[in-house]
Amino acid sequence: MSVSLTENAARQIKKQLEKRGKGIGLKLGVKKSGCSGYAYSLDYADNLNENDAVFENFGVKIIVPKGDLEFIKGIELDYRREGINEAFQFNNPNVKGTCGCGESFSVN
Repeated sequence: MSVSLTENAARQIKKQLEKRGKGIGLKLGVKKSGCSGYAYSLDYADNLNENDAVFENFGVKIIVPKGDLEFIKGIELDYRREGINEAFQFNNPNVKGTCGCGESFSVN
């Protein structure tokens, strides 16, 4: 069970953590939301909890609550710039469907 980053995502996370001035990595999780069931949550991680799993790529830590791993195991987090828009992209092999606006996903 793994969570991975592209080099572009790792570069962006490092840049954001440096700008913030603190943090040990990025916290990635899921929450119930939207019309499809779940949405991703991203936040800075300042510490580890006993229920956290830690993955590291390109020198960047991704912290995932162990309870969320079933929804995102095997995910690859990317960072892309398309025209004037730039954002993290979630390449999740567990997704079975998404809502029309792309804000939420289902896994069943």
